[in-house]
Amino acid sequence: MSNVENVCPQVLRGVTKELRRLAANPPAGIKLVLRDDDITDVVALIDGPADTPYAGGVFRVRLCLGREFPAAPPRAVFLTRIFHPNVSSSGEVCVNTLKRDWRPELGLEHALLAVKCLLIAPNADSALNAEAAALLRDRYDDYFARAKLYTDIHAGAGAAAAAAEGDGDGEGEGGPRVKRERRAGAPPARDKRRILKRL
Repeated sequence: MSNVENVCPQVLRGVTKELRRLAANPPAGIKLVLRDDDITDVVALIDGPADTPYAGGVFRVRLCLGREFPAAPPRAVFLTRIFHPNVSSSGEVCVNTLKRDWRPELGLEHALLAVKCLLIAPNADSALNAEAAALLRDRYDDYFARAKLYTDIHAGAGAAAAAAEGDGDGEGEGGPRVKRERRAGAPPARDKRRILKRL
């Protein structure tokens, strides 16, 4: 749902300018997916940081700008499923930078970097996913394995390519998608899904 008509025209011009700048010179590991019809609904592809269970994944994140933006922070939502203590099952993000520590001068780049930093340093103290927070605190190896499994299934190369191509209807611009070959030695995705259901 578009929020363009609810945002001040001066703010829209500033957002448009910042989005153009970010598209031309994006922060490392972040790529914007721009929409011409609604600039208050910003989607970005964030590469999973190295040395984390999210490495190798590409995560779709939406920043929704409300009518009070930039006085109020954008609302961040993971569109890609992720196992993380600060991300709810519906994808909502809890990070102080986008809550009580927000300042109007921070801007969209700072909001995207805050979400990416959350992948590097999860905070079990402000959890939206209690199970992930408990595993992070008490059994890190189990947390890492579960988060890596979610990453492989939902944000791996095949999932990220499918998400980037469209809405998952099975067809890209050139007709039906070709079935991808499985990596040698990697378990089939349905086996990973069975494992995930048991968890």
